[in-house]
Amino acid sequence: MDLFEAARGLIPLRRRVRIGVTGLRRAGKTSLLTSLAVNLLTMGRGANALPSLTTHLAGRKLKVVVTPSGAESLPRFDAIGKSAALAADPPGWPKPTDAVSLLSLDLDIDQGGTFSMLPPQMLRLEFLDYPGEWLLDLPLLGQDFATWSETTLRRLERHPEAREFLGYVSGLPAGVAAEESLIRNGHELYVAALRALQARGLSLLQPGRFLMPAPGEAPPWQHFFPILGSGKLASLMQQRFEAYTKAVAESLAEPGFANIDRLVVAADLLSALHAGKAAFDDAAAALGLVAGALSQRKPLPLLPSWLQPWGISRIAFAATKADHVASRQRANLQALMERLTEAPGHATWRGFALAAINCTEDFVWTLDGRPVSAVRGHVNGQGVVRSYPGEVPDRTPDLSDWAHPFLSLPDFTPKKLESGGRGAIPQLELDRLLVFLLEDML
Repeated sequence: MDLFEAARGLIPLRRRVRIGVTGLRRAGKTSLLTSLAVNLLTMGRGANALPSLTTHLAGRKLKVVVTPSGAESLPRFDAIGKSAALAADPPGWPKPTDAVSLLSLDLDIDQGGTFSMLPPQMLRLEFLDYPGEWLLDLPLLGQDFATWSETTLRRLERHPEAREFLGYVSGLPAGVAAEESLIRNGHELYVAALRALQARGLSLLQPGRFLMPAPGEAPPWQHFFPILGSGKLASLMQQRFEAYTKAVAESLAEPGFANIDRLVVAADLLSALHAGKAAFDDAAAALGLVAGALSQRKPLPLLPSWLQPWGISRIAFAATKADHVASRQRANLQALMERLTEAPGHATWRGFALAAINCTEDFVWTLDGRPVSAVRGHVNGQGVVRSYPGEVPDRTPDLSDWAHPFLSLPDFTPKKLESGGRGAIPQLELDRLLVFLLEDML
């Protein structure tokens, strides 16, 4: 494109915004991306699928299309294919993704009013689906191997799933040689312990690429594990740890992540509360470390966000599956997320409690003779199920709170999409999240 012609208004420029979407395991990233895509496309057909965005546009017409595939090397996020599960009979959940992918949408927004004769505002929204396991590698960049090993081993001592690995490490004699067979055994036992903890619902599991490896064969330096001491084995483990963190830092400079200027970090805090104190404390620690790591990515001073050459200017920490509690409790869920993450001081930051795909409706339920705000929705094989999981705390629970644990959270099924899959996906607060991410651009 000739910039001189663009400046004369003959060819309008399309501004690109890349939004990273990541989060802790099973937070619902795939559902979030699918709902964003379907609802934006539905808005482009004239429906009010995202009310907060409609209000923000103040009557300006919106056109939305999926960006044609170009020379981009990243695989595309198939939002249309994912939404097919919601349009099925019975409807089901979109299949989760397990690798980096890109959802790209082109938005044309009429200027409206006095400026209606001008060319439309043109945006390209690129949503980068970034694995949550890799997100937890960010805090490693600020640690040395000895500190990471000590912290990790101390944390593993609280979990019986790590007993075999801890026994292996403690049984290694002082000054043991750095033999590859010993290293491979230790690495495999460590990864097995991480997978067992992941299956139990824990989140703070590092390195993340041990659980979700990058494509291709792992290089030898990815075979390491936490160990204390200063012998030959510990020295080699330190060298491999440093090679790993160097590779993580280099991956952040690659076009995929380096070009992110907005970020959504999702977490299922309700399931963590239901799983108990250990699972919740683990999720809280993971979110705290991620928030701290993101605070190191500082933009240049004095420049507005849309002129920043690099850096994440807006961060949203989203507590997902908010449809599992009644509307009166969602403010507490949002407050809890904000207290767990605090505000990275360099960026415009906000916490949210949302449901990318709303499966329930509120109703008043009488339990033990008193009315409570509850929800109800469909569960496969059970019909309509009512649920009151308990009160959501607005801050980190103390010991007295754990004396009254959350009840079970039903596996609600999504509502079937209308118009053969061309209708809007019901959502809670996803529209407000999108306005927060884009309000300075619109």
